[in-house]
Amino acid sequence: MRRAGNDRLLITAAIVLPCLALLIFFVFPLAMMLWRSLIADDGSIGFANYIALARTPGIIKATLNSLTLGLATTAICLVLGFVLAYTMTRTRVPGARIISGVLALPMLAPSLVLGLGLIFLLGRNGLISGMLGKRIDIYGFPGLLIADVLYALPQAVLILKAALAHADARYYDAAEVMGAGRWRQFFDITLPHVKFGLLSAGFVVFTVTITDFGNAAVIGGDYAVLATEIYNQVTGQMKFGIGAVVGLLLLAPTGLAVYIERVAAQRQFGGGSEGAVPPQMTFVPARDVPLAIVTGLATLSVLAVIGVVVYASFMRLWPYRLTFTLKHYDITLSGGYAPLWTSLLVSVVAAGLGTFLLFALVYGIRRLPSWPAKIVYLVATMPVGVPGLVLGLSYIFAFNIAGSPLSVLYGSLLLLALCNFYHYHTQGFLTMVTGMRAVPPALEEAATCLGSGAGQVLANVIIPVMTPTLVSVFFFLFMRSMVTLSAVIFLVTPSLGIAAVSVMRLDEAGFVSQAAAFSTCIMAVVCTSALVMQLALKWLAVRGGRR
Repeated sequence: MRRAGNDRLLITAAIVLPCLALLIFFVFPLAMMLWRSLIADDGSIGFANYIALARTPGIIKATLNSLTLGLATTAICLVLGFVLAYTMTRTRVPGARIISGVLALPMLAPSLVLGLGLIFLLGRNGLISGMLGKRIDIYGFPGLLIADVLYALPQAVLILKAALAHADARYYDAAEVMGAGRWRQFFDITLPHVKFGLLSAGFVVFTVTITDFGNAAVIGGDYAVLATEIYNQVTGQMKFGIGAVVGLLLLAPTGLAVYIERVAAQRQFGGGSEGAVPPQMTFVPARDVPLAIVTGLATLSVLAVIGVVVYASFMRLWPYRLTFTLKHYDITLSGGYAPLWTSLLVSVVAAGLGTFLLFALVYGIRRLPSWPAKIVYLVATMPVGVPGLVLGLSYIFAFNIAGSPLSVLYGSLLLLALCNFYHYHTQGFLTMVTGMRAVPPALEEAATCLGSGAGQVLANVIIPVMTPTLVSVFFFLFMRSMVTLSAVIFLVTPSLGIAAVSVMRLDEAGFVSQAAAFSTCIMAVVCTSALVMQLALKWLAVRGGRR
């Protein structure tokens, strides 16, 4: 009886704790932002903020600019991402691992690093501008489009590579027997089987682009977008009510994108089967040579934009005195290196606490009846449709209330960590669900039949099987927390800064070389953590193989 009571307590805690945290740190802030949008400056309740926003100069233009930029970036990323993914999965073009590694670099750096790199290359005093002897105006839509494409492209490539990896060679063999040429096979077999991947990639790219703040702040110039508009309304003019309305406006297109992606997922059919035969990669010069050229140019572009930031951080006076120096790493402005150590601590807390809550949530869902499990699952996947800028703004309305017990969290390191965690909650949750599905139910039943309680089954069966997943989720949350900017831009204080915000402050103050140095430090930390994750996963795989 005592063991049964302990088992019920464990399962109840695994369900209640993460669900309660999800309600407090995700649902409640969004509800408070909705409520704040209805409160006017004079305290009256109504739609005054919505009317004031409609009369605000430039808001319609900013909305149209965001949609234009999002659609243009999505179209380019889908075409270019498909070319890159197809080259790495269906051709014999060499260097697929190197290409994948280089394309992953934008995901290991704050988004504003790409804008900074483009300025170093194509700005008025950029390297390429100097070579051409012409001052290039990279600010505005052209520069923002290039920066967003480079930032979102790696995520599109990852999704499309996964979609192309599930091909079945038997379809192509049958088509070839029936006389279908390569183009006919491409349009009748390849594209239909990856249409869900294309829709998913499009959803991710559009959401990332329309909500990105870093690139818009660095290279956007006079090209106003919703992300910068919400920042200006809140921090520049202290109009929190209108800022809440802009946040809801920014939430609408991403919510629509999530809905379209979900409908597409439900209607998706076909694809590979369990007995699928992978297609054989053959060298076709007429196809592979052009694909290799496009892939090489895209890879070099990413490497050049990221590499020039690192290079500039070691140059004495960019771009006039290109001699090696370490003086830019002697950072004394914007708190010196204190924001970097704060970011490290915030990221460790976000990763550790997030991994624990996600594991508990997935463990609890596994033991819930069908319909409650579906409700919790739906709520747990909702954060993916909430932009980081909106989530960060909602935290102001939820945790900066005088007299509220939750106000003690405002301005604390813990609140920054929780905001980062719930910004990437969905990705970590889905990864954890996939890992939990790998736990054999028969093994759990066998342990239970042998007299093991829920705690023993958890310690001896579930956790050993899920250890690689736990490691992956921990490092994912850590790395994303280190480079995120939009989710915490509203939550930093003069005494509590983070690394990505410090880069933006240094760039705004004109200390671009120090901004490059700080960015290099962030990328070094994230790349090191990615290497540690790979080594840990390999060690776990070897250890599991020995068992």
